[in-house]
Amino acid sequence: MREVLESIVIPPIANAPFTARLMTEWVRYTPDGATITLTNQRQIARDSQGRVYQERWLLVPKDGNLKSRMQWIQIGDPNLHTLYNCNMIVHVCDLLRYASASDLAAASPPPPPTGPLSGGSGFIQTENLGSRIIAGVDTTGTRVTTTLNPGVIGNDRPVVKMRETWRSEQLAVNLLSIRTDPLFGKQTFTVNELDMSAPDPQLFEAPAGFTVRDQRAVRPPSE
Repeated sequence: MREVLESIVIPPIANAPFTARLMTEWVRYTPDGATITLTNQRQIARDSQGRVYQERWLLVPKDGNLKSRMQWIQIGDPNLHTLYNCNMIVHVCDLLRYASASDLAAASPPPPPTGPLSGGSGFIQTENLGSRIIAGVDTTGTRVTTTLNPGVIGNDRPVVKMRETWRSEQLAVNLLSIRTDPLFGKQTFTVNELDMSAPDPQLFEAPAGFTVRDQRAVRPPSE
């Protein structure tokens, strides 16, 4: 089984370089009140050209004996419109087309206004949490609470979901993101070890010795 979380989005913008470590903690709750906690940490970076480097590591039990390992490296270049998706197990990189505009839009979606959901299905409340310094950088906080009325998803009582983000306008990145949902538990993504000097240029090259498969060609429809 492979589980993927919706983590932070790093937009491919120029002149805002950084290197950091992204910490993930996912807490799930069992019916008897116990908790299951999975964690990982991974390196992320962006250079002055807007190129984005991200590692993908396995989630493992917190404080357990199982060690995490890196599965993928992803390198996006908004100028060449390329994305290297590199499998660290088989040492193969797929070269794909990079739709950087989608990352720009996803990085800073406008918060929904406070008010009722369509069709009377529930209510959204959006709060401004003020400012806070995270990893030495100024951030602005927003909390969005969504309440679903009984019967919307088969629920017999109101379901409350919350998303809290602390965004650095300087980097155009959320340095802290917290999501709580009774169906999926609590997910916390925290940026630390933040360094805003120029990253190592080697990060933005396909790893040496890897086979590169160019997947950008448009294949004809199968007959």
